[in-house]
Amino acid sequence: MRTPIRGEVRVEYGQTYVESDPNCLIPELREAFAGQREGLCGAATPGFLWLITGLHTGSVGFTVEVHDEEPALDPEWEEVVEASFRPVSERTRLSQWAGEAAWDLGLAVTDHRVRYCARGFDEGRRRDTRSPEDPPADTYLLQFWPAPPAPDRVIRQTSPHAAYHHDHARELPPPPTPEERTEAERRAREAKARAAEQRRLHRERWEWGGRLPSATLRAVGGNVRGLLRFDPDLVHTLDAAGPEVQRRVAVRAAHRACEAAGLTDVPWIAGALTALTEGRPLPPPFDGPDESRTAMWDALRTDPRVPGTSVLEARPPERPPYQPPEPHPDQPMPAPRRADTPRPTRQGLGRYLGTPTPTRSAKEQFHATYAEIRPADEPRPPHRISQPHYALPAIPAAADPDPLRAALDAVWHALGTHGEHYPDLLAEVRALCGEGLGPEA
Repeated sequence: MRTPIRGEVRVEYGQTYVESDPNCLIPELREAFAGQREGLCGAATPGFLWLITGLHTGSVGFTVEVHDEEPALDPEWEEVVEASFRPVSERTRLSQWAGEAAWDLGLAVTDHRVRYCARGFDEGRRRDTRSPEDPPADTYLLQFWPAPPAPDRVIRQTSPHAAYHHDHARELPPPPTPEERTEAERRAREAKARAAEQRRLHRERWEWGGRLPSATLRAVGGNVRGLLRFDPDLVHTLDAAGPEVQRRVAVRAAHRACEAAGLTDVPWIAGALTALTEGRPLPPPFDGPDESRTAMWDALRTDPRVPGTSVLEARPPERPPYQPPEPHPDQPMPAPRRADTPRPTRQGLGRYLGTPTPTRSAKEQFHATYAEIRPADEPRPPHRISQPHYALPAIPAAADPDPLRAALDAVWHALGTHGEHYPDLLAEVRALCGEGLGPEA
């Protein structure tokens, strides 16, 4: 015989638990006792036991024994019930209410018979609450041994309060069959997946300015996310404009960026703009691989004809923070807590039962406690940016083989080049999209 627990366990609301599924939620009382004949040890939920105590709040004497075979029944116990139990994992624990503390029982994943015994049940009920200086009121023994599944039963009953619990359990409907439980779990998974997809689409619709993006926009890459922060409607307009208009927008944006930066009189930049307008390959130094273009930046840095123009950086318009959707009235609310929800452990309990299982690191606890009260970072004031450095990438961006990406990226670079004056540029781009065909630059 093993005795993994001997001492006192704190109970609240007259209950404590045995749980073996680390991801399970505490079932409702009627679910734990559904279809049973006895009402002190709820074993109707697989891998879980709901244990009723007479005392409402405080510490009760508690012992857990694990036997190799059925033990003899001691006549000192006034209330005795039995049920069947099979752990669903290698980790079976006795857990206090709200997960305040938990202790491993070391049960094998096999069928067990469990016997739950009580003494002083009515006295615990009469006292209701026990403070540390009060003498013990009620005491409990929980025994396990290997045995095939069998119906639950009342072995001994002397307490009127225990009889009340037995009568209540007998009035409950039977638990679902394994097939019914599997079907319910399948429906719950599908409902959860649908709700998650609805939340994802709701967030995506908000990110894209109130409407869902096309598959092309989702896959385009580049600087589309940056442009979304400034004008999501324009992003959708460019997507719908078609490749011919997209290419015209890309070329126009590259020209406007270089004009704003004062680069159109630099010969090697003017030649690239001409090639871009005529649809020819870009000349050096713009013909390097997309990942580097070192020669392009070296030319910009070393050419004395490049002006040092600057402007205050562009700032996107303020936008209300995202608000998740309200749950649908028919959508089940999440359970109020998990079985392992961390709460402060009562000091001194480990003297009897060992150290409770830690559930959160000190670092995680610090961030959970102080994350919401740290002052928010002050917004950085706008600073001046070098327009030539923002404008130059618009040229190779506008030459991208994908006309939509070319338009989005070229407009993004032109927007940055215009800085605080970017609304004028976006108005011109929007007008060009409305024109359809028009002069290129």
